[in-house]
Amino acid sequence: MNINFEYYKIFYYVAKYGNLTKAAHVLGNSQPNITRAMNCLESEIRCTLFIRTNRGVRLTPEGERLYTRVSAAMAQLQLAEEELTDSTGLEHGSISIGASETALSIYLLERLKHFHMTYPNIRLKIYNHSTPQAVHSVKNGEIDFAIVTTPTTAKPPLKEIRLESFREVLVGGKTFTALSSQTLTLAELKNYPFICLGRETMTFAFYHQLFLSHGLELEPDTEAATTDQVLPLVKSDLGLAFIPESMAIPAIQNHEVIPIHLQETIPCRYVCMVSDIKRPLNSAARKLKDLILHS
Repeated sequence: MNINFEYYKIFYYVAKYGNLTKAAHVLGNSQPNITRAMNCLESEIRCTLFIRTNRGVRLTPEGERLYTRVSAAMAQLQLAEEELTDSTGLEHGSISIGASETALSIYLLERLKHFHMTYPNIRLKIYNHSTPQAVHSVKNGEIDFAIVTTPTTAKPPLKEIRLESFREVLVGGKTFTALSSQTLTLAELKNYPFICLGRETMTFAFYHQLFLSHGLELEPDTEAATTDQVLPLVKSDLGLAFIPESMAIPAIQNHEVIPIHLQETIPCRYVCMVSDIKRPLNSAARKLKDLILHS
């Protein structure tokens, strides 16, 4: 067959995004041209590749087989392009990262600062994501990789690499100063107002599972949208909360919050990297990834 190879490139993006309009946007083309190209490809190989739906398109079994081959070829071509550009140095380029607020605050910021000072011409795009959002964006190819906190529920071809462990401590505002001389149990926390991240976050899932393991139900009085909101809420005496130790220590030392001892041991959590092992990265993203992994 003497098929225009541009059709295979268009097929790759249509299959990847499951939407003709999105593929046209990525390729800088028009949707009618994309549709015409796919019709031509199907006609030339005498095979139906897509099933059109109200929400876009989905691959037929034949389309799935073709996509397996084409996506592998595209990955090799993209990798070859990046290898060629490596010789020009890291003078240009951009990196997109998804980062949860906790991971950004306690781990990623210092490494980004070092990278930016070394490669000032590389553009960094940092997306403020919850862990589930970040993992979803990696899976969909919307970001190069994610730096988040466990648990992640990442599944192949996504890979989770643990970077650093951290523990969270229970703290309260000045109203709860009397508790600093006591040792509470998880069960006793129900006697005090409790602050936690929202139910859509993996932090909530972590503590929900922890409470369940002790036969308890996690029922926060206040749910915060972001990690940065939790400490101000604690300082304002809205309740007790678990906060990463490195974030809590300055507030404890400044007597803005008080540490509260807990009878149960809170398992450590991890800052980790989530990436798609089947998706090649550009040279800038690879350099930052290596810096993070080996720092």
